[in-house]
Amino acid sequence: MAETTQRKGSPAAGPKLAILAGGGTLPARIAEAVRGQGRDVFIVAFNGHTDPQTVAGVPHLWSRFGAAGTILRCLHDEGVGEVVLAGPVRRPSFTELMPDWRTARFLARVGTRALGDDGLLRAVVREVEEDGFRVVGLHELLKDLLTVAGPVGRLMPDADAERDIARGVEVARALGALDVGQGAVIQQGIVLAVEAIEGTDAMLGRCAGLIRPGPGGVLVKVKKPKQDRRIDLPTMGITTVERAAASGLRGIAVEAGGSLLVDRAAVAEAADRLGLFVVGIEIPQ
Repeated sequence: MAETTQRKGSPAAGPKLAILAGGGTLPARIAEAVRGQGRDVFIVAFNGHTDPQTVAGVPHLWSRFGAAGTILRCLHDEGVGEVVLAGPVRRPSFTELMPDWRTARFLARVGTRALGDDGLLRAVVREVEEDGFRVVGLHELLKDLLTVAGPVGRLMPDADAERDIARGVEVARALGALDVGQGAVIQQGIVLAVEAIEGTDAMLGRCAGLIRPGPGGVLVKVKKPKQDRRIDLPTMGITTVERAAASGLRGIAVEAGGSLLVDRAAVAEAADRLGLFVVGIEIPQ
């Protein structure tokens, strides 16, 4: 699909925000919140990743990942001051990228640093900032997104679950140090699954056939060591709770202050209804 734009101007109450939109509902939530503050918003939607409903009624550009030159020129033309990355994306292959000269030059420069998702995203942020834009974090725009310490619903982990959580933190942080993933599923001290390029949902799907007799496993999600908090923080919402329950898990632990919790009230209701604990955990840095 060719790149297309749709303009819709309004008086700006602050820097115009561009949302580089992946999948899910986060990009639309950010757009709604920022527009409610009186700020102008422009969405960059990516073919095959962004839900078309995300751009409904909002000025936007449809593009492919490899068209960095077109995207950055468009952001300058639109008068954008700040940029946020929102929503999950499937990492494209080089063939899918079809890189323009700007993207090809970027990939040649970052080289092997782009092997991991965090390294690639940090390089993308530097590229965007060097072009004159300020990159902001989702939690700076929707402050109630950041996970706080303590239970989200009524249930709490017992002593056995606490031990699985501690093991999950150890495993997930080791993975993160290698820029591999942010999550792990632990049951009775055994690592049932770890997260890599497939993402949390696919990881949980694998667990359904691996659950052992006895209390179910625990999903643990933490940010990578030294991760830039503006990009790709671990994120969970009601879908994560539902998939965890369907896979036979009994709880979810996410890093307080280092992860995003989408729609806390809905997550609490789902967790209580499905009999799972959801808890924000503090992790010494």
